[in-house]
Amino acid sequence: MTSVLCRTFASHITLLILFVNGKFYKNPELVNANDFFTSGLNIPGNTNNKLGFNVTTVNVDRIPGLNTLCVSLVRIDYAPYGQNPPHTHPRATEILVVVEGTLYAGFVSSNQDGNRLFTKVLNKGDVFVFPIGMIHFQFNPGHAPAVAFAGLGSQNPGVITIANAVFGSNPAINPEVLARAFQLDQKVVEQLQKKFWVDAN
Repeated sequence: MTSVLCRTFASHITLLILFVNGKFYKNPELVNANDFFTSGLNIPGNTNNKLGFNVTTVNVDRIPGLNTLCVSLVRIDYAPYGQNPPHTHPRATEILVVVEGTLYAGFVSSNQDGNRLFTKVLNKGDVFVFPIGMIHFQFNPGHAPAVAFAGLGSQNPGVITIANAVFGSNPAINPEVLARAFQLDQKVVEQLQKKFWVDAN
């Protein structure tokens, strides 16, 4: 937990502002129902991008009352053949439920576990868990849109999309490093680094 105390002195009055987890901590006596509320998750996200997906996030940035409660939520919309590409949440386990359509979902275990792939085809009402820190993905193999909701065990789980982080870093990672790491020709790496990497989170 990160706490930063800021003092402002004016007219001999001390104002104490407390930040918890980098977010303003509101006096509990001043909290109201709006600090624990949001709406709009019934509205589909725009999947008109190269990957065909959209994530609508409900975390501490959207609901201030989530701060320190270790939970958040996302709605994920998938166009036909859309995908939520391989990514990881460094601070949260995720539990996903499909509410419309079909998804092919999975995660890869750690190096120490042999990088095993765990996958399932999920239909409406099916649930799948992605353990904290594991690289995971979802793909819509169907001709119709799909929708899922996911709960995450942090008020701010973070997301690292693997392709974006590796090939779209700013500044760019030295292509020689990536060429050797991925056993690719350096020109292929340089082409990948020139692409526009989609972030629909």
